[in-house]
Amino acid sequence: MDAYEEEALENGETRTVLHFAPRIAPVKVAVFPLMKKEALVEKATQVFEQLQPLMTSEYDASGAIGKRYRRQDELGTPFCVTIDFDTLEDDTVTLRERDSMQQQRVPVSALAPLLLERLR
Repeated sequence: MDAYEEEALENGETRTVLHFAPRIAPVKVAVFPLMKKEALVEKATQVFEQLQPLMTSEYDASGAIGKRYRRQDELGTPFCVTIDFDTLEDDTVTLRERDSMQQQRVPVSALAPLLLERLR
C-alpha cells in the first residue's frame, strides 16, 4: 500500500489519505464534538484532555463532521473520536479508523487503553 492515496468518492469529491503506520503518525487521534452544542463541546473537551497527556491529540470543532474527517485523513491521523448525543446518554463515543473508515462505539472509560493498544 502506498503511503499517499487519492480516492474518488461517489459524490464526486476526492478523499486524500496519508497511510502512516499508527505508531509513527504525527497526530495519533483527533477529537470532535458532532456539533457546537455546549454539552457536546464540554464532553469533547474532557475526552481530549484525557487523551492529550497519553498521545499526540488534536481537537477540531470547525466545519461539518465529514470535512473534519477528511482533514484528518489528509494529515494521516489514524483515529478520530466523535462525541455525539448518544455520548451524553451512555458515555460512549464513536471511534473511526482512518484506513477502513469503520466506526465502533467505545465506552469513554475504555478509549485510552484501546487507542494505546492500537498504536503499538
